[in-house]
Parts: sequence; structure tokens; C-alpha cells
Amino acid sequence: MRNAVSTREVREAILDATDEFLSRNGYKKMTIDDLAAAVGIGKGSIYLHFRSKEEVVLSHIDRIIERLKNELRKIAELEISAEDRLRKMLVMRVLFRFDSVQHYTQSLNDLLAAIRPSLLARRENYFAEEAQIFASVIEKAEVFETDDAMKTAQTLLLATNSLLPYSLTAQELGERNEIEEKTRQIANLLLKGLISRNK
Repeated sequence: MRNAVSTREVREAILDATDEFLSRNGYKKMTIDDLAAAVGIGKGSIYLHFRSKEEVVLSHIDRIIERLKNELRKIAELEISAEDRLRKMLVMRVLFRFDSVQHYTQSLNDLLAAIRPSLLARRENYFAEEAQIFASVIEKAEVFETDDAMKTAQTLLLATNSLLPYSLTAQELGERNEIEEKTRQIANLLLKGLISRNK
């Protein structure tokens, strides 16, 4: 059991170091040697956890998204109206990503251009997993006028994707409070259109 904890701690330390190197140097300049030195392990130990530098970075992004999904699930379970849950979830998904990369000096698209095909494939899965959480709220609520909860959820995400820090740096996107307000405005508009006129 202790070995498993130690292994998990090393993996987390590698991913933490990855975040630091990405924010300072970018993907191309980051090396496995850098990561190993930052964590205080041998280079070979990195390969016990990850097959390549690309896998390290993609795992770092996976970890961010897993944490986001956990937060979305918590909101989905709150004892508040379905409309308020969806609004909070939309704001959360944008701000969580913003907060996760606000210390990066490049946009994610520029920063991770070398692994773009792999990242885009994963991004599609991320959005599908997020949409499933949103759809679960929509399906259970009787106030929304929709025939397909999943398509509705995907549309909600698509409408807020323009505020995610992919092609712009966090600095270019603006201040956090500006991003939050823009997301709320989009969420309010979308949810107003979703509410059943008969309820």
C-alpha cells in the first residue's frame, strides 16, 4: 500500500512540475531531464509513469479536466433549481480552465502546437464527458423545453467555448471578473431560451 501511495505521489509531482515548465518554457523547451531534476528522481523513473513527454503533458491536461468534472458533478448535485445549477456549471467550466492556465504566457494552442492532433482528439472526449454531466441535469428537470438533453448540453458547451483559453492567453482573454460576467451573460441568454414557456 505504501508503495502505491509513493507511486501516486511521484506521478503527481511529475505533473506539478510539468505545469511549471509549461508555464515558463513551453512544451518544446521542456525536457524529461528537466522534469526528473525538478522532482528529484532519475530520468528513467519518469518513464515508469509515462511513455513520452507528450503523454506527460496530455496526462497533465487530463488531470485538470478530471478535477473540473468533479467540480461540475458537485454542482449538479446541489439542492438548487436546475437552471441555477446549469448556470453555475457553465461559469465553473470557463473559470476553472481560466484559473488553471492563467499563469501561462502563451495560448494553449501555441504552447501545445507540437501535440495538437492528440490534444484535439482528447479535447473532443473532454467536451463529451462534460456534456454528459450537463445532460444529466437537463434530463431530470421538467422546466426545460428540449427533446434531446445531450444535444442541448453540447450546445450549451459550444456556446461558452469561445471563452475558453485555447487560442488566447489568459491575459488576452481579459480579467477574471470580465470572463465571469461574459459567461453569466451567455448562460442567462441560453437558459432563458431553454425554459419551457408552459411552466
